[in-house]
Amino acid sequence: MSKIDLFNLTKIYGEPKRKGLLPEGTKAVNSVTMTIPDKSFTVLVGPSGCGKTTLLRMIAGLEQITLGTIKIGDVDVTNLEPGDRGIAMVFQAYALYPHMTVWKNVEFGLANARMPKYEINQRIKEVLKLVGLEEYANRRPANLSGGQRQRVALARAIAKKPEVFLMDEPLSNLDAKLRSEMRTELIQIHKSLSSTFVYVTHDQIEAMTMGDNIVVMDQGLIMQVGSPEEIHDEPANLFVAQFIGDPGMNIIKLPHGGFMGFRPRSIYFTDSDVAIDEKDLILRGKVLAVENHGSEKLYFVDLKIGNIYLKEASRNIKTIGETVEVVVKLNNVYLFDDNERRIYEKDQVKIAYDKLKRS
Repeated sequence: MSKIDLFNLTKIYGEPKRKGLLPEGTKAVNSVTMTIPDKSFTVLVGPSGCGKTTLLRMIAGLEQITLGTIKIGDVDVTNLEPGDRGIAMVFQAYALYPHMTVWKNVEFGLANARMPKYEINQRIKEVLKLVGLEEYANRRPANLSGGQRQRVALARAIAKKPEVFLMDEPLSNLDAKLRSEMRTELIQIHKSLSSTFVYVTHDQIEAMTMGDNIVVMDQGLIMQVGSPEEIHDEPANLFVAQFIGDPGMNIIKLPHGGFMGFRPRSIYFTDSDVAIDEKDLILRGKVLAVENHGSEKLYFVDLKIGNIYLKEASRNIKTIGETVEVVVKLNNVYLFDDNERRIYEKDQVKIAYDKLKRS
């Protein structure tokens, strides 16, 4: 079993004033307690500087922890060396040996572990087939594409048969097409290996398409943990609501306190195909900008309650400067209190909606 348990994990950068005291400085990771499920594809996602890479490096043993405990399976690995933790890492930089062939790059770590030659050869054949590099075994990294080099790095990690794979933005150096292809390949590799994957990215679309367990972080704190559907459909707070989505949730500050939110795909122009009734909130505004996303258009609209995004696939294209009416339906509305926590009571949401409708 390769679940990962984190207990009160904390990283503070700085020096203590006196021996025996905690450092006084930035809390890159702040009292994180959570379980990363066995065989899950867990994605740590958040903006730059939120602590996700630091957390990953602490799990790997590459970053000294200030406080807390790390368990992999039933083993306390808090003070173990990286090589003794049963993990393998794949970095943003491929870190391949340029003078070695693909085969030799994968072989190197296995040979250092003093595995029998026959077992090494068998394992390399298996992993090169898994990542689709069988015919490139004798090529050097310089003669490979970026995607192929990243597959070599993956093959090298897979060959060790670790309990846990830790990946720090491994696709960020690839172009958009290659990233999409590699996302699909990583999902398939995860399924075939049935191992625990922990993957760091700042790209929330990448997180939502790859992970089955999403951990949203901000300023060293865990903001929410859940499935992609839970994170998107049931955001626990304003940060998650605005960070997750393409684009994130529209948030309107209410005059009587609190915040109202609605997704860009959950609001409509009045001349769309959506049925309208007297209960709906209809707001008039002006189109400030239009982005063509192929099958969809993203509109930035100035309403009397604030500026919002609206995304739809209608062929009835609006133009910049055009006056429009936008429909907001009660069922698509979210409510947050002044502490930015999500409110779930339907009565409170309806009261806020009705107040905004009358204002």
